[in-house]
Amino acid sequence: MLSTQQKIQFSSYSGLYDIIVPKDNLLRKINDLIDFSFIHDELLEKYCHTNGRTAESPIKMFKYLLLKTIYTVSDVDVVERSRYDMSFKYFLEMAPEEDVINPSSLTKFRKLRLKDMDLLNLLINKTVTIALEKGIIKSRSIIVDATHTHSRSNPYTALEVLKERSKLLRKVIYQVDGEYKKNLPHKSESNDLDQELAYCRELQKILDQDQSISEIPAVKEKLNLLKETIEDTKEYYLLSKDDEARLGHKSMDSSFFGYKTHLAMSEERIITAAVVTTGEKGDGPELPRLLKISQQNGMEVDTIIGDAAYSGKDNLQLAKEQNIDIIAKLNPAVSQGCRKEGDHFHYNKDAGMFVCPAGHLATRKARQGKKEQSTNQTETYYFDVEKCKACPLREGCYKEGARTKSYSVSIKSELHKDQMAFQQTDYYRSKSKERYKIEAKNSELKNVHGYDRADSYGIQNLEMQGAMAIFTVNLKRILKLI
Repeated sequence: MLSTQQKIQFSSYSGLYDIIVPKDNLLRKINDLIDFSFIHDELLEKYCHTNGRTAESPIKMFKYLLLKTIYTVSDVDVVERSRYDMSFKYFLEMAPEEDVINPSSLTKFRKLRLKDMDLLNLLINKTVTIALEKGIIKSRSIIVDATHTHSRSNPYTALEVLKERSKLLRKVIYQVDGEYKKNLPHKSESNDLDQELAYCRELQKILDQDQSISEIPAVKEKLNLLKETIEDTKEYYLLSKDDEARLGHKSMDSSFFGYKTHLAMSEERIITAAVVTTGEKGDGPELPRLLKISQQNGMEVDTIIGDAAYSGKDNLQLAKEQNIDIIAKLNPAVSQGCRKEGDHFHYNKDAGMFVCPAGHLATRKARQGKKEQSTNQTETYYFDVEKCKACPLREGCYKEGARTKSYSVSIKSELHKDQMAFQQTDYYRSKSKERYKIEAKNSELKNVHGYDRADSYGIQNLEMQGAMAIFTVNLKRILKLI
């Protein structure tokens, strides 16, 4: 049950805060800057108002999570520190002698109260609104980029997982019946995924037909685990406890397993929008969402600053329709071509290659057509056809029996020609110097506030983590500029 009124702490020791917590303390300045009652209003419907024990104030619980992000500490440590750190007690609006919460309450708060709410956009909107009201944001430009976050769980190849789970299944069977080995197929000794899959399917088939062994609880448990792995392998080449994380590419030779956070930021370094996706997604396709969210949060935008990933034909067209300049170096490979909606291949500017809808990176590229001819040149990207053969999305993309799989893009269009001319202007050169600012912001999120690795599994939990980290860096920036 949530009280309809916030509990006000009266204590004869409250005067200690004026002595111990200085006026320039970060937490005192945050308390003075922002009215946290909006958290109470947003979460009101998540609590019962008639039954059960009186719950801890949602504002206090939210502030505990904010302290965790500001100081990069665990649930247990943030609660323990709030027991003796007077600046923490002041920030949490506790009486100096008041006892602390149980750390497990923070987990419940995250799972029960913050679940299914758009915390990311709520907190960004709040800080952008404050920055606009105080006249901090004066520019009409947004700088866009994406930063990657590693999954909490390390990935394993499907081959490794299949071998391990078939091994555990055989081990249980031999414990039940040491003679049953003669009924099983010969295990694959190669490191070929297709052969291992064929062996596991044959193993599954034999056991499914013999219920005298497959219905034994220990065997059934391991068999179901193997079946689940076989199903997962149809879609993914990497498996992990974090089943929403995906493999992304930072370059041709460098990859990561996890997620991407696409960011928009004003020239004053206030983050105005954020979108969290899985790791294989391209940067460019998220620009329309970042622009729309920034505008919804109150930003007037006449310029977008980014790298080559954002100069695709769709983005240039969107910018033209809204009379917005795009300060992004034109790359011949950024055009998305004339594919039907939902069938886009995305350009990965770090690797310099296209990524197919299934998340596989092209292995090489070649240019076709002559520059001096009037016809457009094309850039053709070639994919690993062996992966295409087993891909769950191959229908309509890969032609059965084809020896190659390629994707071609036109290098020039009228939009590209206009952009090429724009790149030669002084305004373009001047604005392009602002892009470094978002690289520094990405570094702050990762190195200072722990956003380089996910705290928990799943995209929703990372959105919550990102919400707190971005809220923190925006508040710190606003306080610095004030």
